[in-house]
Amino acid sequence: MTTIDLDLPWDNTFTAELPADPVEGSALRQVPEAAFSRVEPTAVADPHLIAWSPEMAELLGLSPEQVTSPEMVEALAGNRLLPGMDTFAMNYGGHQFGNWAGQLGDGRAIALGELVTPDGSHQMIQLKGAGPTPYSRRADGRAVLRSSVREFLCSEAMHFLGVPTTRALSLVRTGDDVVRDMFYDGNAAPEPGAIVARVAPSFIRFGTFELPASRGEGATLKALADYTIRHHFSDLPNALNPDRDTYLAWFERVCETTATMIVDWMRVGFVHGVMNTDNLSIHGITIDYGPYGWLEDFDPGWTPNTTDAHMKRYQYGNQPGIAQWNLVRLANAIYPLVDDVEPLQGVLDAFAAAFLDQNRIAFARKLGIAEPVEADDELIESLNGVLQLAETDMPIFYRRLSEVDLTALREDEIPTPLLEAYYQPDQLTTSVVGAVNLWLERYRDRVDAQPDRELMNSVNPKYVLRNYIAQVAIDAAAEGDYAVLSEVYDVLRRPYDEQPGMEKWAERRPEWARTRPGCSMLSCSS
Repeated sequence: MTTIDLDLPWDNTFTAELPADPVEGSALRQVPEAAFSRVEPTAVADPHLIAWSPEMAELLGLSPEQVTSPEMVEALAGNRLLPGMDTFAMNYGGHQFGNWAGQLGDGRAIALGELVTPDGSHQMIQLKGAGPTPYSRRADGRAVLRSSVREFLCSEAMHFLGVPTTRALSLVRTGDDVVRDMFYDGNAAPEPGAIVARVAPSFIRFGTFELPASRGEGATLKALADYTIRHHFSDLPNALNPDRDTYLAWFERVCETTATMIVDWMRVGFVHGVMNTDNLSIHGITIDYGPYGWLEDFDPGWTPNTTDAHMKRYQYGNQPGIAQWNLVRLANAIYPLVDDVEPLQGVLDAFAAAFLDQNRIAFARKLGIAEPVEADDELIESLNGVLQLAETDMPIFYRRLSEVDLTALREDEIPTPLLEAYYQPDQLTTSVVGAVNLWLERYRDRVDAQPDRELMNSVNPKYVLRNYIAQVAIDAAAEGDYAVLSEVYDVLRRPYDEQPGMEKWAERRPEWARTRPGCSMLSCSS
């Protein structure tokens, strides 16, 4: 029998260079003046690899034979540690739904360590659902199949959409059941368990800096900031020995990348659902795929999170403002390193301008306008109003807009390519039809009757991970059928391509999914 080489190049800078919790193990505790706690995953009963990302494996320098080997599957399930791994749970705090929550930390995620990739970068591999940690807060540290399928599919789907994101290497079914109360309504029930191996340069969050700042732990705060700059922002001036200007340049970079990420969320219609400060990455990448959703009906006030149903703090239209609010919290946390409000405020003020400029470019490109001007803001905003006059599918409308013959508009009917985007035909009253066509006429005049259709189709995806699609894959996987999961995953790897024969995954949300659990709104339960 051929032996698979799993002697991999681990280089665990996070645990080597940052202050550690002196206590090891998963006992619940407050952890002062430490960036992490060493803890090992808890073994599962019967791990099976049910999905993996060949692109992520290649980036990590792993062959298909390595990823799928029984030894690696055991490692990706937390049942064995490979030589060189240094497992830990990260310590951080955060503002949750606008309120300071104190110490939070990795309650069900355990990092295996940092793998050096063939291109020389470091990628941290983390098992989500690997068992209890000191930060589990009376929970079991496990994750269920439904949330794990959603995270695996969405993190990879976002990558192929061109949205900055954490990645997923593998999805392992554990063979154990996990008891969860899906809607926090007293109806807890066992569900199949699973573990996602997710990957990022690091899992450092805004809340990583908030926690030591809140405790007055200046040395820990500085150690975390210096480590982050040294390893992940090494092109900044004085990165090896940061000073006030380095910290400001770092904060400016975080603001810039966060703005870019939010613009991409808005462009594809993604709603994160739980933009707490512990769920915002210092790298400007999407992290923590919980109750997310896609804006199907264009409703800027929609949130996919049942916990947020009343406040709607994290609704689609609020995401830019919430990102800025979170950046203010980060600025407050790193203030001791800068010791001057004015330059921090200046960087924050620039965030709004950067977002608006990038957002104009992104939405103009969705309309096939390669070189937008400030006056295009009104054209874009007026379309947002038109899309709300009737229940309109955002992904389909933008995708099919490229097929409209703008030289043959009729004031009494919607162009045929766009009809597919409307959920309720009886809502297409004379006034609605008139408003749509009035906007199309203005659009025609702006693009001189000929938008850049190739550009439009490169930024308007045909395939996105609608909640009902994820639920269909989850339902089949729960019964041991992984063919749907595999097909959906393959489709999402080419979201801008037509993919003949796969059109069923580009259709409007079916009526049966309008109110079904898992297809409309979701809770944070996993």
